[in-house]
Amino acid sequence: MIALAELLAMSLWFSATAAAPELATEWGLTDGETAWLTIAVQLGFVAGALLSSALTLADVIRPRHLFAGSAVAGAAFTAVIAGFVTSAVPAIALRFLTGVALAGVYPTGMKILAGWFEEGRGFAIGLLVGALTVGSALPHLLRAVGGVGQPRVVLYGAAGLSVVGGVLALLVEPGPHQAPAAPFDPSAIGRILRDRGTMLANGGYFGHMWELYAVWTWIPAYLIASIAANGGSGDSSSLASLLAFGTIAVGGIGAVVAGSAADRLGRTRITSASMAVSGVACIAAGFVFGSSLLLLVPFVLVWGFVIVADSAQFSAAVSELAEGSYVGTALTLQTAIGFLLTTVSIQLIPMAVDLVGWRWAFAPLAIGPILGTLSMQRLRRLPEAAKLAGGRG
Repeated sequence: MIALAELLAMSLWFSATAAAPELATEWGLTDGETAWLTIAVQLGFVAGALLSSALTLADVIRPRHLFAGSAVAGAAFTAVIAGFVTSAVPAIALRFLTGVALAGVYPTGMKILAGWFEEGRGFAIGLLVGALTVGSALPHLLRAVGGVGQPRVVLYGAAGLSVVGGVLALLVEPGPHQAPAAPFDPSAIGRILRDRGTMLANGGYFGHMWELYAVWTWIPAYLIASIAANGGSGDSSSLASLLAFGTIAVGGIGAVVAGSAADRLGRTRITSASMAVSGVACIAAGFVFGSSLLLLVPFVLVWGFVIVADSAQFSAAVSELAEGSYVGTALTLQTAIGFLLTTVSIQLIPMAVDLVGWRWAFAPLAIGPILGTLSMQRLRRLPEAAKLAGGRG
């Protein structure tokens, strides 16, 4: 139930990104303003997550209430863009507020699931992140099947789905392993930052996030350019949106498969393997660029499968390593810093395109998986690894 709620609510994330080609034409947006429709969500999420961490909201407010209220608030901000906004500044401001709202959805959903599972926690959170992944892809599907030229179909559709997700979250009772509501304790942040195992798991997550959202944001543009370089139709928006949906959504399967594998084989091993493959894909994208769909489609689907497969395992690791009473705060802090990094890498890609074109634009992202792998391998050699996946590391 909470995975389905997460899937529906997270459709807000890329709603304006998917509708951006039409909004840019209708509102006369520059390339920079168009990019800010996504970057503003990232920054809003960071601001909301940092505020939630500082106030320990995820551990003070009942999680299902925080989730539901945040999902409905995000839906309202998105609906206002669809119904009333006609220029960049108010749209960017509302997208920022949407990100703030989503900070009450994603990490809160992880805390709810952690309260239901001890054994199989990696699989459970993997299912949640898989749902989040499919939800993030939904706006591209909405655009592909009827939203080309109709940006409000995408925006209103995502808003409606998020409201349903918020209602579903209210039906989920607290799990038997959920810690009771904790008192407000500002010093909890300091204890989290000083915990060696938690911060190494965070290091893996930060390397993963450097790559993830930059690829998710710009894969439609990469696909359009690649199809055109192979002599494809000048009007390839629908095909690129469909492929972008597939690239992002297939990661949902990857998250579930990796979650099950990590419970059996260890979190450090699975996350390292996933980042190794996705890091290679950042470079390989240059060699695949402009090739036929027979090569391009399998490549982006494999990349989409592995790029998010490890995501849930960093969160599962923090839920096992961090202080039990403030797991929600630890998860929120992790996501806040990770998403702050994405605002840099998302803006890096257009700069890379100006320098080297779309063929090699994703290559600078490989540094993230490299550093993330080093962090997880360091964690694997420490005594703290015994707390992960039932002692499997």
